[in-house]
Amino acid sequence: MGKLVGEPILEMGNLTRHFDIGRKQFVHAVDGINLTVSEKEILGLVGESGSGKSTLGKVVLGLEPKTSGWVKYRGELLPQKYKARDFQKWSGKMQMIFQDPYSSLNPRMTVGEIVGEGLRLRSGTTKSQIKDKVADWLLKVGLQTDHMSRYPHEFSGGQRQRIGIARALILEPEFVVCDEPISALDVSVQAQVINLMGDLKEKLGLTLIFIAHDLSMVRYVSDRMAVMYLGSIVEVGKADEVYFDPKHPYTEILVGSNPEPDPNLERKRASTTIKGEIPSPVNVPAGCRFANRCPKVEENCKRVTPKLIPLKDSDRQVACHLLN
Repeated sequence: MGKLVGEPILEMGNLTRHFDIGRKQFVHAVDGINLTVSEKEILGLVGESGSGKSTLGKVVLGLEPKTSGWVKYRGELLPQKYKARDFQKWSGKMQMIFQDPYSSLNPRMTVGEIVGEGLRLRSGTTKSQIKDKVADWLLKVGLQTDHMSRYPHEFSGGQRQRIGIARALILEPEFVVCDEPISALDVSVQAQVINLMGDLKEKLGLTLIFIAHDLSMVRYVSDRMAVMYLGSIVEVGKADEVYFDPKHPYTEILVGSNPEPDPNLERKRASTTIKGEIPSPVNVPAGCRFANRCPKVEENCKRVTPKLIPLKDSDRQVACHLLN
């Protein structure tokens, strides 16, 4: 799955999540994912809206049940469908920072209650210890201790996301799924949150899956990058290599459509767009899922599904008949 930074901490095998919509029809949100995340690395997960990125993150953490396949954490097989005791066991090791800081915080709870909720569900932690730890984590994420008595609506979007980060990390997890943690924020605030997460990652030795649309941001924060399209992984490799030398036609177009910060270069650059409509996740086409939109499509692409296999003399893996 691209060269790993350290020992594997999370492994997925043929991981699938299909949503039953009745009449024997299913939405293929996550379809046969094989992916490994190594200890203390940041794996960037990119793709268009509807590609299954957020669902994959939720399935890994047990927030969505698996349809089939498996997930292992440090070699231990995680439950197919989580029960209350499973969440209690694994929440201290794996956490999620949600996309929308406006809807992911309970408006009826104070900041102190929100951040300390995970600790309260654990036995053996006193109210005084919880209060002290909440105050400490608010300071770590750049907030103030007197914010504990305030409510989410009293904060800006960036501050709310910091509250969400504190809530996830106060349990001292090893592994965190960051589900587009900056997409709902102003551009001026995004860099602050990214830098904060980078600092915390280094200090705490975290392993992250970082889900985002912005490829340049993912390249900046990630060790490796995985590109997802219509429920499947089409390319995996070192973040810089995938960004500057994309191999899959879909990755090429994604990179080409990413805005260029220099306005002079942006004006000179040829426009890159994906033609056609994304296929329905209910009726997934045979062969390569990108075939109906690919500018390099061949007849074989429409019949045979390409496998994600390593390129020769490379750490890269690509699912494309043109390369394999």
